[in-house]
Amino acid sequence: MPRNSHQPFRLPTRETRPHTGNSEHLPNPGSNPDASPHTPTDPQPTIKTSSSSTGSLIQLFEVDGGQRIGVRFPYDPSTIAQVEAIPGHRWHPDKKTWSFPRSEATLTQVLGIFKGGDVRVDAALQARFPSPVFTQVKAEESPSDHLEQTIQRVRRELRLRNYSLKTIKAYTSCLRSFLEHFRTRKPQELTGDDIRTYLLHLIEGENFAASSINQVINVLRFLYVEILKKPFAPGAIPRPRKERKLPTVLSLNEVETLFDVTENRKHRVILMLIYSAGLRLSELIKLKPEDVDSDRKLIHVRGAKGKKDRYTLLSDVVLNELRKYWKQYRPGRYLFEGQSAGKPIAPRTVQKIFEQAVKKAGIAKHVSVHSLRHAFATHLLEQGTDLRYIQELLGHESSRTTEIYTHVSNKSLGAIVSPIDRMMRGKVSENPKGN
Repeated sequence: MPRNSHQPFRLPTRETRPHTGNSEHLPNPGSNPDASPHTPTDPQPTIKTSSSSTGSLIQLFEVDGGQRIGVRFPYDPSTIAQVEAIPGHRWHPDKKTWSFPRSEATLTQVLGIFKGGDVRVDAALQARFPSPVFTQVKAEESPSDHLEQTIQRVRRELRLRNYSLKTIKAYTSCLRSFLEHFRTRKPQELTGDDIRTYLLHLIEGENFAASSINQVINVLRFLYVEILKKPFAPGAIPRPRKERKLPTVLSLNEVETLFDVTENRKHRVILMLIYSAGLRLSELIKLKPEDVDSDRKLIHVRGAKGKKDRYTLLSDVVLNELRKYWKQYRPGRYLFEGQSAGKPIAPRTVQKIFEQAVKKAGIAKHVSVHSLRHAFATHLLEQGTDLRYIQELLGHESSRTTEIYTHVSNKSLGAIVSPIDRMMRGKVSENPKGN
């Protein structure tokens, strides 16, 4: 739409030792996972070992911020004995890794132990030493390189499947945290127990809510099933029970007060439009002038949650306010623009407008911009609007989502008389003497 060329609103509108070969390299489940694998006093796992360590992958990488050389290899008593002969050796049970002081002499000694084996050296470690040291050793991509490559593969696949940018951002953020947690290991090397331990860490260590944990599980399932083509059985990874929380609802008087204390016309219209049409914040900021159909008294919400379009109500009162707003501000591409012409207003700006109004109105409830959408649905239900229509106006895919408002509406609860009111009806309450 050409800028200002039309009449307002008359428009078309989770750790076990990683293994690289067969399961014979895995520790016996009854053994102590935190003990050095050679300790004579500890219960020893029953493990079949090959005569040499050359049959499986040996990984060399940096540890302790590059101050030490780390090595991970399949369990083998003879190899462990050679490793223990290196001065300054250290066993890290939590990472199932051996480490040594970083020096060219130590590195040469380590490489000599695994000569002829399938040795892979992290690129970051390789960069710290002259290239002759690594003759006949295969270079391995650094953990950071592999991390970024995995994230890019997931991002591309999500884009090809037409996921929203918001969902892609959320998925890649979850994935990055997961890969960073197991930075020296690839996703293909992780076990179900590793993933379960990671999820437990998020719940107990990071205080993740059930909904956030479920999102992480969805991301991991997408990574393993769709990208890595590996099984990811939902039953093996339990999903936490969702918390059932009811929304905080503003009363009609509280909503009216919010409008009254908001003096700036643009800010007031924004709050009125969100409430009167039951809009999500993301939907408001994407509105364009042509989405307002003044003839049919409808607002066309395009590309909403789930990439679905819908129509919602256009109030006569709000239409009148929108026309006044149009004359004063003359918006261009977007109905509500920010400081830069042609750019939509920032979500944080709208949140601040609402927060300031709540403060001025003296409302003590814990509410957000989304509370206006909750209030819209609840007030419609209280005035008798059929739940199916409310579902359509809100753009809910399932009626079960909309039914939550029946638990916060006072339409039915308000008609219930408390037993104490019925008990005391007709009696005069008198205070005992001395009180």
